Amino acid sequence: MAHFFLDETLTAELCPPGATVRIGGSEAKHAVTVSRIRPGEELFLGNGAGLMLHGVVVDASPAELSLQVTTRTVTPAPAPRIVLVQALAKGDRDEMAVQAATELGVDGVTPWTAARSISRWEGAKIAKGRERWSSIVREASKQSIRPWLPAVSDLVSTKQLAKLAGSTRMLLLEPSAVERLTEISIGENSSDAERDILLVVGPEGGIAPSELEMLEAAGAQRVKLGDTVLRTSTAGPAALAILNAKLGRW
Repeated sequence: MAHFFLDETLTAELCPPGATVRIGGSEAKHAVTVSRIRPGEELFLGNGAGLMLHGVVVDASPAELSLQVTTRTVTPAPAPRIVLVQALAKGDRDEMAVQAATELGVDGVTPWTAARSISRWEGAKIAKGRERWSSIVREASKQSIRPWLPAVSDLVSTKQLAKLAGSTRMLLLEPSAVERLTEISIGENSSDAERDILLVVGPEGGIAPSELEMLEAAGAQRVKLGDTVLRTSTAGPAALAILNAKLGRW
């Protein structure tokens, strides 16, 4: 199994083939004590901003890991970006959606307090919740060996979400919609390449009628995946797979 670790301080200029790169902190400790990385093994190292290094471990201790770089690649940022706007949900269903979406290639995640969200982030929970989602995104990115680390945005309300509809391609996953996600055009116009695609997923009870009206009035579009109703934990990842195919990512 390929191993991948992240160090956001890495830059392409300082990591040419043949160079020795050193990382410390929690990543080095995890590599040596959990993944059992030893000298002579090969692994991937990235900075979460497109840089990907492949090399051979020359020294490994819980305090520091040294890698001799064999190949270096820099992947451009994806365009258009796909952002999952995931409504807060009870249990860990919202976290399951974030994890799966990250593994499937989402470019950003935005937590949303929807009208029907049972789970609520308030006070200190706001920072704690975002930190938790960021940790999930980071680990899922490492598992799938992604060159770009998706950003987790601040928690938004429905009114704040509506303000984004005018400058993005906002798609509301709604079982009552007439148009299917598979039927709409994505990325075929030059203007689409400049706009993020926001994939909005409601909580367990769905997106409230008043929210649908507000978001549609702001420029959002209702779409459905099929004739069945998916859970909030699976709808986003399923829709993301369709978008990946439409955009030629898969």
